[in-house]
Amino acid sequence: MDKFVIRGGLPLNGQVEISGSKNGSLPILFGSLLAPGPLLLEGVPTGLRDINTTLEILRQFGAEVEKRDHQVAIEVPTQGPVKAPYDLVKKMRASISSFGPLLARRGEAVVSLPGGCNIGDRPIDLHIQGMEALGAKIRHENGYIIANGPLKGGSVYLSGPMGPTVLGTQNVMMAAAGADGVSVIEGAACEPEVVSTADFLRTLGVKIEGDGSPTIRIEGVGQDGFASLGGVTFTIPPDRIETGTYILAGAAAGGRVEVRNCRPKDNLALLSILKNIGVPLEIGEDSVTVTGVDQVTPCDVATLAYPGFPTDLQGPLMALLCKTDGVSLITEKIFPDRFMHLSELRRFGAKVRKEGSTGIIEGGAPLHGAEVMASDLRASACLVIAGLMASGTTQVRRIYHLQRGYESMEVKLRGLGADVERVEDRQIESETVQG
Repeated sequence: MDKFVIRGGLPLNGQVEISGSKNGSLPILFGSLLAPGPLLLEGVPTGLRDINTTLEILRQFGAEVEKRDHQVAIEVPTQGPVKAPYDLVKKMRASISSFGPLLARRGEAVVSLPGGCNIGDRPIDLHIQGMEALGAKIRHENGYIIANGPLKGGSVYLSGPMGPTVLGTQNVMMAAAGADGVSVIEGAACEPEVVSTADFLRTLGVKIEGDGSPTIRIEGVGQDGFASLGGVTFTIPPDRIETGTYILAGAAAGGRVEVRNCRPKDNLALLSILKNIGVPLEIGEDSVTVTGVDQVTPCDVATLAYPGFPTDLQGPLMALLCKTDGVSLITEKIFPDRFMHLSELRRFGAKVRKEGSTGIIEGGAPLHGAEVMASDLRASACLVIAGLMASGTTQVRRIYHLQRGYESMEVKLRGLGADVERVEDRQIESETVQG
């Protein structure tokens, strides 16, 4: 295993290019199961662990896959295996996105219950309800979901106790694309990643309306309706969570950072919060320039479904709020247990605590370098930002979490002037062997 060694206190300056969206790429990669001919996806963050896991799962289904620099060429036969095995699916929750396309194209799907980051309970019941509403026959057996078609158009409601399901919306959209007849999804997620999935399906000839709103209408082409299509090229949009992370890092570490190749409109909630707490921003058509600050105004924030403030930026924002002159609150309304980074922030000297589903940040305490342990992908980004802010040296262990969602983070940060080194973590390896 590797770790980051960060020598903090250096201002960030310069430009950073945002990679293609991880959360946008994964469902679309699985959506390649619908395409009957060669498919070229551009802008794919091919350096990420989750992307490579997805490509391995696609190979399990008989796909021919060629990975290039930020490109993936895929060709999937109509017939082939339909099982997504546990040893791969356990590595990431997004692997459940193979369920809908498999069922739509091959009429059957056998998918292990998924894994992913430890950020609280994330059931897939809405995915299953959606497939059943399209006529799928589903049973559970030995940790696997086994589903059979054929699929037919239907009405689906996809909002749960914590709001709409993004992966569930994408999954059901892809299944509905291969169903016979019209499907309507109510309570759909509105995230930009849902829109990009719809754009991808449109390149395959599927008629979709309403994506980006709570009601999506899909005219399914049937299981054999994709047969005449081939030679499709599609470009993955930039990653809005990586965008937000580097904006927050720039605000927290001082200096002046231009975040390029991004879509500012996808991060309006974050940009509004930053303006309100006193972070100077210059917003262009495809860039955001942020100037670092010594202190920010306390605030009260809640994570919400898009277009609200995203749960994936909760940890990185918490690091910045350690620079307030008072008390800030972040209430987690998507994943109420997503606060495992609080105990690690305290190792820097931060005054943070949790009450119910709210994180409480008492700003003003200076941060000092520490040895910390990453618990999940976005918590890792929180700890890196804290390490950039802190005086002295920080070691962030278990950065394999970061490698799931941030492409070449240490390289990009060094390009901004940070002193960040990725080294082998012999202590973790020793603990693993002894354990």
